[in-house]
Amino acid sequence: MPRVGEIEAALFEIAPRDCAMDWDNVGLLTGKPGREVRKVLVSLDITLDVIEEAGRWGADLIVAHHPVIFNGQKTVTDRDVVGRRILQLVERNISAICMHTNLDTAGGGVNDTLAEWLGLRDFYCLEETGVLRAGVLDEPMDLGAFAARVGKTLGCNGVRYADAGRRVHRVAVGGGACGEFEDAAIRANCDTFVTADLSYHQFLDAKEKGINLVDAGHFPTEDPICHELIGYLQTRFPGLQIQKANHREVIQYYVEGE
Repeated sequence: MPRVGEIEAALFEIAPRDCAMDWDNVGLLTGKPGREVRKVLVSLDITLDVIEEAGRWGADLIVAHHPVIFNGQKTVTDRDVVGRRILQLVERNISAICMHTNLDTAGGGVNDTLAEWLGLRDFYCLEETGVLRAGVLDEPMDLGAFAARVGKTLGCNGVRYADAGRRVHRVAVGGGACGEFEDAAIRANCDTFVTADLSYHQFLDAKEKGINLVDAGHFPTEDPICHELIGYLQTRFPGLQIQKANHREVIQYYVEGE
């Protein structure tokens, strides 16, 4: 059976460490590189519920996108959420490997996967961002219909969008919080930008800027990469048992009449 360090090395082959942002924290964050792995749980996040699920299943390793240790954690106690998560991982002898911004930027990573799921063709990386992908739909469509497609494809609990009065054809996508790159999408002549965590003022200004905005949520725009990671690990390590965590979007939406 492969060891934790071998799986980490294999993941760095598709999402190299040097592709991560300087402020990021990627790779093996808890556990022993030499430990043998038989079961791997793949999840977008590592929460206490995910750790509990991994423990019940008997997983040796969790592979996640968002780092379980971030923002300069200085202590590991049960007095804060991150400390409790780390303690649970250690106590249950579960290793954690996290591939974050290196997986965002990598070919075949978060944003290539998002572009593929949303039906874009001829997509490419917007070099000035290093993250966004831009491509075109086979046929232009109304924004409302496109927002509905995004919601259904990604399994969103809700989709926020702002209509700039343009048909959807040339689309930029950025999984997770990529709102800072909105102007880059405009400069790339995109009529529509799909991302998450957009601000009120971005929606307010969208029409005057001439770009449709679709906020499909942080979790839904990034979670598709978990399916790709499972496929990659199953091919690379056929003897492993791998499954996706029962981890879902946490943001709920009130709909009048329901």
